[in-house]
Amino acid sequence: MNKPYLISIVGPTGIGKTSLSIQLARAFNSEILSADSRQFFREMHIGTAAPSAEELSAARHHFIQHRSIQENYSVGDFERDALEKIEELFQTYRLLIMVGGSGLYVKSVLEGLDSFPEVDSAIRAALNDKVQQTGLIPLQEQLKNLDPETFEKIDINNPHRVIRALEICLGTGKPYSTFLQQGKSSRNFKALKIGLSAPREVIYDRINQRVDQMLKEGLLQEALGLFAQKDLNALNTVGYKELFEHFEGKTTLEEAVEEIKKNTRRFAKRQLTWFRKEEDIHWFDYTTPASEIISFIENEVKKDSSSI
Repeated sequence: MNKPYLISIVGPTGIGKTSLSIQLARAFNSEILSADSRQFFREMHIGTAAPSAEELSAARHHFIQHRSIQENYSVGDFERDALEKIEELFQTYRLLIMVGGSGLYVKSVLEGLDSFPEVDSAIRAALNDKVQQTGLIPLQEQLKNLDPETFEKIDINNPHRVIRALEICLGTGKPYSTFLQQGKSSRNFKALKIGLSAPREVIYDRINQRVDQMLKEGLLQEALGLFAQKDLNALNTVGYKELFEHFEGKTTLEEAVEEIKKNTRRFAKRQLTWFRKEEDIHWFDYTTPASEIISFIENEVKKDSSSI
């Protein structure tokens, strides 16, 4: 019997993944799983560009604002929960949609997480102390020297990601990147990856417009309401940390907004770097009609069926 299909929609932030996922879910009478790690948290709506109430009502979504920022929710937790939900939904559907630009979270579902050796916990403690004393830049530079490949791929403005990579480098004497892709986990479904792309200037322009729209929708007020909890890991992310610095008097509002736009553009660049290295993604320009992508998926599924 043919394996069911998980259609994975990837691409940089602001490219139109949510809209496409809804059109696919409606076309295939299916449901959507979010693999956007920022949209897991119910307290963060505007700054994460979570689907609107109208979008959520257009197709059933899973893993959208299902957790609190007070909870620790790792990529391993998501992999476990997502695979359980996928298995449950495949009892009803033969094709599901997964959407999100968080490359590691997408990878965890499609392939499984990479395995890393245990390292001395004192290394992480020392790196955390160093961040507090000197800031993140010295650790970024250290990672760039020890493992330039990882430096190019991860979110280097996220101290947890930088520290995790560095502790493996320092604890093992080997680059973090050498432990990646050592063996894929088997899955009871077939993955079909769809990527949305656009010229870089278009992506950057869409990002700038999106940030302006977020501010009109109340991002400043949302961030102010979360300011007292600014040290939580979930809030150490673009769109919030820049405004927290403004609330602390370190920057003007105009400077904070420009930093949000700049850091989001950098994030989009890293997303593209991650996904461009995956050779099995079928890329479409962001202006491609959904009907064309639907036809492509139908043909791929049909080809697979006829080869059995």
